[in-house]
Amino acid sequence: MGFECRVRQAYLLGHGPSVGRIHCFDAGKQSGRRCVEGVVQVEIWSDVVCPWCYLGKRHFERALEAFAHRDAVEVTYRSFELDPSAESVGTTPTIERLATKYGMTVQQATEAQQQMEKRAAEDGLEFHMDGLRSGNTRDAHRLLHLAQARHRQAELVERLHRAYFTEQASIFDHASLTELALDVGLDRDEVSGVLAGDEYGDAVDADEATARALGATGVPFFVIDRRYGISGAQPAEGILETLNQAWDEATAPTG
Repeated sequence: MGFECRVRQAYLLGHGPSVGRIHCFDAGKQSGRRCVEGVVQVEIWSDVVCPWCYLGKRHFERALEAFAHRDAVEVTYRSFELDPSAESVGTTPTIERLATKYGMTVQQATEAQQQMEKRAAEDGLEFHMDGLRSGNTRDAHRLLHLAQARHRQAELVERLHRAYFTEQASIFDHASLTELALDVGLDRDEVSGVLAGDEYGDAVDADEATARALGATGVPFFVIDRRYGISGAQPAEGILETLNQAWDEATAPTG
């Protein structure tokens, strides 16, 4: 089943875009980052306009709080544009976009958004989905790479999610993105310079190429030590179990 079909089904049935799969990668076939002794490396592919990504982020944070070795966890957010073909200028109502792109009626799309608000509230998040608008997120992803370089990435991810889902603020135009980036301590001149060109665009493309290589077809997608993958906004308990398994494997005596 294609990604669009699974997303449509997910909205109608109330599941995340990629449901219930926890699997082990063949480390011998995967390139890129490998486990560093004493460190658990977690990469999170997500999009800032994905409600399941915000939920998954909260679940991961709860799992991390319960993880005995949380101080040894290194987290990196990776880019995944749900709709890279979206117009770079302007936005469209999310309800209309869902109804048109995934073959829903407007009523079905509205009910799905209402269900998402309730699900978010159960996780302590405040979503306002009515009147939400969709647009191109590439500039937001490029700023997240700048934030990573300045050690403010986690803060900007949270700020963008909250701005979009709770405050219904724009995260698409340069003026709004600049103010949100300043909120987490980024430098105005650096932010303006990134937004004025295509800096970090190659990093966004590289993240998305790696996601394809790892078999990710939806987000959120968590990868631990390039060995364990968790698809979807899984419960914190399952994420914690995988973190513990990764830690045991990383610290097991060899030879």
